[in-house]
Amino acid sequence: MIWRDGCNYWRIGEEMRFLLKWLDLPPIWLAFFGVTAWGQSRLLPAFSFGKWADWVGTALVGAGVLIAVSAILQFFGNRTSVIPRRTPRTLIRTGIYRLTRNPIYLADAMVLGGLILRWDAVLSVVLVPVFMAVIHRRFIKGEEMRIREEFGEAFDAYASRVRRWL
Repeated sequence: MIWRDGCNYWRIGEEMRFLLKWLDLPPIWLAFFGVTAWGQSRLLPAFSFGKWADWVGTALVGAGVLIAVSAILQFFGNRTSVIPRRTPRTLIRTGIYRLTRNPIYLADAMVLGGLILRWDAVLSVVLVPVFMAVIHRRFIKGEEMRIREEFGEAFDAYASRVRRWL
């Protein structure tokens, strides 16, 4: 910590930058939004979706997990990195990637939405589009820029055929 003009300032060292880099990952954001929704369901349980929400929520969580696993297996099968901010070695256009350019992020949004339904966190429904916006801004924009630089016209053709989310 340093003292400047009567105020305390924290100087961020390399260790802190490294830690923050690894905390700024989609699963951490998903956990943050999930904990927020869960907290809302416990602190403000005034509303309820109804019994149907348990079934739909469970289906969304299950489908989200299956989509994420399918996408991650395709990353491994194509020997490319699943970690955001790394340059991919392969442009994956088969399997689940025929339907969405970002199946893992779509799966994350589905899991969050499913948990919100299961927990009757009615006020937290707004967190799903907010989560999607955060993911788009913090990860998707940069990833698509790197993919475009790496694969050029092949990515442009793919992006014109396949939507970002669904």
